[in-house]
Amino acid sequence: MLVGGAVSPLWGVQEKEKMEEEVSPVEDLMREHGLLKRVMLCYEEILRRLEKKAKIPSGVLSESAAIIRNFIENYHERLEEDYLFPRFNKANMLTELVDVLLKQHKAGRVLSGVIIDNSNEKALREPAKKSKVMDALRQFNRMYGPHAAREDTVLFPALRLVVTSKEYDALGEEFEKKEHELFGKEGFEGMVEKVSANEKKLGINDLAQFTPKV
Repeated sequence: MLVGGAVSPLWGVQEKEKMEEEVSPVEDLMREHGLLKRVMLCYEEILRRLEKKAKIPSGVLSESAAIIRNFIENYHERLEEDYLFPRFNKANMLTELVDVLLKQHKAGRVLSGVIIDNSNEKALREPAKKSKVMDALRQFNRMYGPHAAREDTVLFPALRLVVTSKEYDALGEEFEKKEHELFGKEGFEGMVEKVSANEKKLGINDLAQFTPKV
């Protein structure tokens, strides 16, 4: 059972461990993209409020940017850069795509730097810094929507073509090991809880509110 986007406490330890053991490297990367997209929704709501000069809950922008920096950029993208991109380049497969993806990773880190440096309440009260943040949020979401979609539908499905079955399984184990080394026992699930908390602060946590009246 899922509650608020996280694993329900009604789940037993054995069920949770079984679910984690069955996560393949591609599934792992794709669910992390789901986390990225949820932070992007937070960014979208923050941007909307900045444009309308509406109140933004204290700390929610810096907390969202920290998730991007720590989990997406310093972990998820490093996995891609260390374990996926070199294998595609070695196999001479999807090399042009890999090159673009890598350039976008670098651009994303620059944008995140701008957001982090100007995410405090004092900076957001200064027109020039506020404008920088708004522009960075727009560019980040504009780039990462297509970026994640292309990885999910082109790069990740092709991973099995450049690794053996044994390598594929080993990647899953390596990803899980690194995840828990960096983020502790909770790992991905802990990050989902952090994103859920920010969604609640912004009032975008109820999935039903996005259903159109048709």
